[in-house]
Amino acid sequence: MRIAMIGQKGLPAQSGGIEKHVEELSTRLVQAGHEVSVFTRPNYTEKNQENYKGIKLISLPSINTKHLDAISHTFLATLKVIFSRKYDLVHYHGIGPSSLIWLVRLFRPGLPVVSTFHCQDYYHQKWGLLSRTYLKIGEYMCCKLPDKVITVSQGLKEYTEKKYQRQADYIPNGVNIYPAREAKNIQEKWGLLPGEYILSVSRLVRHKGIHHLIQAYQKLDTDKKLVIVGESVFTDDYCREIKKMAGSNSNIIFTGKQTGEVLQELYSNAFLFAQPSESEGLSIALLEAMSYSLPAIVSNIPENLEAAGEESFSFRSGDPKDLADKLKFALDNPKELRTKGEKEKERISREYNWENITSETISLCQSVLK
Repeated sequence: MRIAMIGQKGLPAQSGGIEKHVEELSTRLVQAGHEVSVFTRPNYTEKNQENYKGIKLISLPSINTKHLDAISHTFLATLKVIFSRKYDLVHYHGIGPSSLIWLVRLFRPGLPVVSTFHCQDYYHQKWGLLSRTYLKIGEYMCCKLPDKVITVSQGLKEYTEKKYQRQADYIPNGVNIYPAREAKNIQEKWGLLPGEYILSVSRLVRHKGIHHLIQAYQKLDTDKKLVIVGESVFTDDYCREIKKMAGSNSNIIFTGKQTGEVLQELYSNAFLFAQPSESEGLSIALLEAMSYSLPAIVSNIPENLEAAGEESFSFRSGDPKDLADKLKFALDNPKELRTKGEKEKERISREYNWENITSETISLCQSVLK
């Protein structure tokens, strides 16, 4: 199969769940003998980079602003697919980019289309009324126009089938299982010792709930540090807000974006992972944390509870006091915490395996082509 991927910022993945999903899936599709082309943005991937692990990278310009970056790039990528005969199938990722599937249907009605519904982005507080309205239109296109719709969580599958009367295929995000790493880089950079910090990894945007986590942490009497990993995504005002909330507390550490060995060290040596988000699709950061046997406390939104499992520690979404109570319980019960973490690693490696995810995606795409 010759597959075009549209909707991601680029490869290799630096941050973002969709980018990680596309990288892991595309790499394995190429290994299985398929030809994959991924459209990239010059503000994310080096313009002259044409190949990554056998994946063809096609750089197209975009209008690099909060509201126009994704849609301007998607428009050019869609035109490229429409007027090219190089692809057997086009795969859209996300409801925003999926808003332009109608162009393929209009100008290349015979070209098979698959879309992956990653998240209900209109719940993200960074978007205004006009953007949220457009994203809801994109959701409609994502669920109605493709030959096949994939959802990354059971909750999104149920939502799609109930709201749009459209059968969806559940194929989740996945996770790689890496060996634990010693705390070398993180001790040198931030003085972090094994088991002596609470970790959160996310984009620094309001719907990720980092402000709730900081408020909850400040209610605790603990020597364990709070480490927040991530960067702004056109959300500099929010970053300033949460850093102001942290104030002069030297135990609250903002590391910025981290990848590779440093991120693996952070996961390997944390005492606890905190996921305070108000909205998710299926969090890859949460899956990654649990793959290191790292126990998690999550907000009680359906997507987090689905990923974290039935026995997870959860708190009422948007409630810093309840989160503080759950954090205190975790700090007071480390043995119970470790037991849960070990059980969750076994489940994660079984249910969120990239090899199985790739096989299911190949079967779905082949059924569309037939």
